[in-house]
Amino acid sequence: MSAGVIKGWCPDAWRPMAAGDGLLVRIRPPLGRLTRAQTLALCDAAMAWGNGEIDVTSRANLQIRGVAEAGWRELVEALLAVGLIDPDREREARGAILVAPDWRDGDDTQHIATALRERLSDLPVLPGKVGFAIDAGAAPVLTRAPADFRVERAVDGRLLVRGEGRAAGVDVTRDTAVDALIALARWFVDSGGAAVGRMARHAAAVPGAATLVPAPTVPPPEAGAHPLGAAVALGFGRIAAVELRDRIAADPLTAIRVTPWRMLILEGGVPDSARDQSSVRAGVDACVGAPACPQASVETRDLARRLAPLVAGILHVSGCAKGCARARPADVTLTGRDGRFDLALHTRAGAPPLLGALDPAQIIAYFSQPSGAA
Repeated sequence: MSAGVIKGWCPDAWRPMAAGDGLLVRIRPPLGRLTRAQTLALCDAAMAWGNGEIDVTSRANLQIRGVAEAGWRELVEALLAVGLIDPDREREARGAILVAPDWRDGDDTQHIATALRERLSDLPVLPGKVGFAIDAGAAPVLTRAPADFRVERAVDGRLLVRGEGRAAGVDVTRDTAVDALIALARWFVDSGGAAVGRMARHAAAVPGAATLVPAPTVPPPEAGAHPLGAAVALGFGRIAAVELRDRIAADPLTAIRVTPWRMLILEGGVPDSARDQSSVRAGVDACVGAPACPQASVETRDLARRLAPLVAGILHVSGCAKGCARARPADVTLTGRDGRFDLALHTRAGAPPLLGALDPAQIIAYFSQPSGAA
C-alpha cells in the first residue's frame, strides 16, 4: 500500500491517499448502488475505522476519511466481505464508471454498465482520472459530471458513444456500446492521449463517423420525493455515518444510490422535507480544505457557507489549485494560496485571478457590495 500524497491520480480502496486527517479511502459501488446491508456495513466501517463521516464525490464515489494506517486493512476486509470492493486490485482501479442513478433493471443504462464492468480487463491502462459515463436514459443527465468516454441518447433516440469535448458521437446499440467504448479507450492511448491525461484535452481527431448529437441534457433531481423513493441533498456531499444508519433504520429502504450531485437517492425511502434539504444551497462547491487536506492552505467550507447568500451564481471555494470539488468553471471561484484566496470569475480553480491574496473578511466585504455580487 502506498499512502503518500501523489498528484494526478484518484485514490481507491486498495490505494488510499494520505491526507491531513489520515488516509482517504475511496469506494466505487457497482452501478452506484448499495443494498441495505452494504449501506449498514459502510456506516459501521466509517465509525469503526474512519472519522465517522461519509463523503459523496462528484464522480458518485464514496469516501471514508480519517483512517489510521493500522486500521486500513481491517476496513478493506470489512468492505470486501459485503462486495463493495473488487478483490482484484487492477479491476478496482479500472472501475471508474459513472452510471445515471435513475437506471432500472434491464434498461439500457444498467445493461451497458454491467457489460462494461464484466470487461474491465479488456481496457488499456488509462490515466488515473480517466473515467466512463453510462447515461442511456431518455435524455442525458450526466453531461456536467466528469467523464472522458460517454454513452448517451441521441436527439433521434438512438444510442451513441462520444468522447468528452466532442460535439457528436458514433451510432451504437446496447449490445455494441461496450465494444465501441473499449475501442475508443484503446485509440485514446495509442494516439497519445495518456500523455495529455484527459479526453477533453486530447486534440487528435476521433476515428469513425461521429454524426449523432446528444439529446439536450435534463437537470438533476431536486431533494424530496423521487420516483425511486426519496432524494436527500448533502451539504458539501457529506453525511454522518450515524445519521445515515439512523435513517436506514427508520425507513423501509431497500438500497441507496449515489449521485454526482452531492445527493443520495433512498430506494423505498419516505421524503422528509425537514431533513432532506441541505443547509447549503445547490451550486456551492467546496473541498474539505485545511487542515484535513495537506495541500490546502485555507479553510474552505465555513467561508462557502457565509458567501452562499451573497453570490447569485455557482460558487466554488477550493483549498488549492487542484479544484477537487469542482472540475468545471464556476461563476465565482476562490482558490487558496499561501493562506489567502485568489478570486476569479467564470473559470476553474487555479486560473489567473481578478484579485489576489484576499482574506475571508475582504472577500465577504467585496461581495457584500452591490457591485461585487456575481
